[in-house]
Amino acid sequence: MKHALVVGGSGMLAKTSIWLADNGYKVSVIGRDRYKLNKLSEMSDNIIPISVDYYNERLFRSNIRNAITTNGSYDLVVAWIHSKEREVIDMISSEITTVKEWSLFHVLGSSSNLENILNEINYSENCDYHQVQLGFVIENNKSRWLTHDEISNGVINCIRTNAKKYLVGTLTPWDKKP
Repeated sequence: MKHALVVGGSGMLAKTSIWLADNGYKVSVIGRDRYKLNKLSEMSDNIIPISVDYYNERLFRSNIRNAITTNGSYDLVVAWIHSKEREVIDMISSEITTVKEWSLFHVLGSSSNLENILNEINYSENCDYHQVQLGFVIENNKSRWLTHDEISNGVINCIRTNAKKYLVGTLTPWDKKP
């Protein structure tokens, strides 16, 4: 069975975690909220809840290593990281020591500069790197942020299409952003 890691997978990416579990992956889901993680794991036997904060580097690395030891190296990683993204992706990448190809779907906010991040992120040579940028929605001349379902659906579509860059919602006009 393929193994996936979803960082931040019990909140807005919960639907993505379930979709991966329903599509042949054992899914290690990292989150801080034990209640949400346990609720998510009740939805599928293929969900492995990991309650850890990536700010605790030692514990974060240990949990990633343990999940790899138990379920095999990651084939796919979805990472929604609010800060320290370079450090966290470096930690994940350094723990994936296998020579096989793996894919990283990096979820980024609306104001992220994708080119700068692409040039600054360190990931292993056998990593197929993708960026998913989250925008906003304009409806009836009013703007709003994306819903959790819209975000998850966008990430799922990026995985399905294997797009290198994928925008969920819109970024224009920028002055209409919520």
